[in-house]
Amino acid sequence: METYRRVLLKISGEVLGGTESLDGKALDTICDDIITLAQQRVEIALVVGGGNIFRGIVGVEKGVDRVMGDYMGMLATLINGIALVDTLRKKGAKVAIQSSIPIEGVVQHIDIEAAKALLESGTIVVFAGGTGLPFFSTDSNAALRAAEIHADILLKATKVDGVYDKDPKKFPDAKKFQKLSYDEAINKNLKVMDSTAFSLCRDNKIPLLVFKLEKGTIPTVLQNMARYTLLSDFFS
Repeated sequence: METYRRVLLKISGEVLGGTESLDGKALDTICDDIITLAQQRVEIALVVGGGNIFRGIVGVEKGVDRVMGDYMGMLATLINGIALVDTLRKKGAKVAIQSSIPIEGVVQHIDIEAAKALLESGTIVVFAGGTGLPFFSTDSNAALRAAEIHADILLKATKVDGVYDKDPKKFPDAKKFQKLSYDEAINKNLKVMDSTAFSLCRDNKIPLLVFKLEKGTIPTVLQNMARYTLLSDFFS
């Protein structure tokens, strides 16, 4: 696999939550692995979801207005982002957080030029708050931030070890893809990311690597030491 200098890591909110909204053990493990990756001289930006706390689409099913539900989901990503920053700092990492929904004195508003300077200095940057607009997923936010900071690759950490033609948890005969083009993923209607996120990655020539988040996979997946699916339109 190629050498990637700057990566954007998307972590779903679900992997941060166990029986409670936030699982301290999961946070510890994830942050340890992020620090190990940073020690490999990789510049790391993070986007975290909020599904362990609140999902806008679920709120709609319970009678919450879609726009208000999406804003509630953005606030959930902010809670997760602050939790990641707090844990990383306690472990001695250099880390900063920016959000489309800032909190004065705690979380700065997103400033991409400042974020790029922080990354170049070896600081881990957490982007929270989603895009700041309703109707956009945190996957779309991850693709947007990856494009803005000129990330070499987008890493999506999930509960599955790659992309399959159907749900491997429901169908034992599900076929796993090792490599896919973005158009193939869109045409096959594969539920990895939404079409907006796919299009952002494709149009900005950002490869997407989907892998299962387990202890040790974050620092090793770029070394071909973990199972994954790579999506790109530029395979050699």
